[in-house]
Order: sequence, then structure tokens, then C-alpha cells
Amino acid sequence: MTDDIRVLVIDDDFRVAGLHRDAVASVPGFTPLEAVHTLDAARQALRAHQPDLLLVDAYLPDGDGIRFVADTERDAFVLSAATDAVTVRRAINAGALAYLAKPFDAVALVDRLRRYARMRNLLGGDAALTQERIDRALSIMAGGAEPATVSRSATEQLILDGLGDDDEASAAEVAERVGISRATAQRHLAALATRGQVEVRLRYGTTGRPEHRYVRVGKR
Repeated sequence: MTDDIRVLVIDDDFRVAGLHRDAVASVPGFTPLEAVHTLDAARQALRAHQPDLLLVDAYLPDGDGIRFVADTERDAFVLSAATDAVTVRRAINAGALAYLAKPFDAVALVDRLRRYARMRNLLGGDAALTQERIDRALSIMAGGAEPATVSRSATEQLILDGLGDDDEASAAEVAERVGISRATAQRHLAALATRGQVEVRLRYGTTGRPEHRYVRVGKR
């Protein structure tokens, strides 16, 4: 299993920072660090904890959060009450992967975090990426539909790659890793199983029907 994605919340409002941190904690695969409330504290946290993702307010007591995003060159979302086009464009130009206008419901942040995890999974590692994989990753973070250029074979290869890290996974887990719907993952997994490229195993719980688990043939 991969390590959790470590998230640092940077917001001068203690209550709001706590709400954002709680939202991060609610998403499996994410670990929130202790929230900080100034850019100086954020710089110290970066050195000490090396977070993977920053959730940054645009305006902080000791400086410009958007400039901080640009300077750190680290994955970041900007969360701000500012809705003017200039500020939003600045955040995009600084490299922000998402911009959420306050106030927003926690479900909106959770949604962006889940998209980020799927995008990060697709872009992980050092190997060369296909155009289909790049398009899929960008589409996921933008919240758009799956690119029409992604072929069945490309989707199935992504699924096989998603099964490469762990011994076995459910269709829902594969869907989350690869960035597709559960129904799409289930359909392709069934086709792969028919061709002998994945093996289907059953996991029995205390009640209900057994869960189907999938493992890539040749993997342990």
C-alpha cells in the first residue's frame, strides 16, 4: 500500500482551518498535518513535515498565499473568499490545482481531494506517460468527463497497472486508483478475467454476499 497523502492547511481563521483539516481527515488515504495560520509557520511546517498537498488561503496576515504557492512549487489548492477574476487567474498561474471560493460545503473539498488522489495515482512513478494517461489525469482534476480518446485497451492497461501494487483489490478500489467509475472498472475487470489476465477471488464476510476481489495474473 502507498503512504497516505500528507496535507497542510494554511488559514489564519482557526475555526475555518479546523473545518478544512476535519474534511481532510474524513477522506481515506489522506493524513492532515497540524494546521498553521501564517506563512512563516507554513514554511517551518514544510521543512519539518514535507507535506504533499497544501490548502492555502489567498491572503494571510504575513503575506500573499498565492505567491507562496508559486514559490513552493508544491501541489496546492487555493481556498479563498476572493472571487474576483484577477485573484482566480493569479492562483491558476501560480499552479493551483483547484480554487474553492469560501464559504463552501465540506463535500466540495472532499470531492477535490478524491480527484487529486486519482490524478496523483495516474501521474505517479518515473516511467513515461501515454497521452491517454495524461489526458485522463487532467480531466479528473478538472472534473470533466472521461476523454473520448481513451480506448478500451488503454483503460484495461490502466486497470492492470492499478492492480500491480497490491495483492488484490475490489472493483471499487480499482476504480478509485485508476480514476474511472465502479461500473466501468467492473466491466473491464470481467473482460480481463475472461481472457485470463486477472483472477477473481471471493472474500467472505460475516453477512451478505461474498466480495469479489481481483488480482493480476502473475502478481503475488
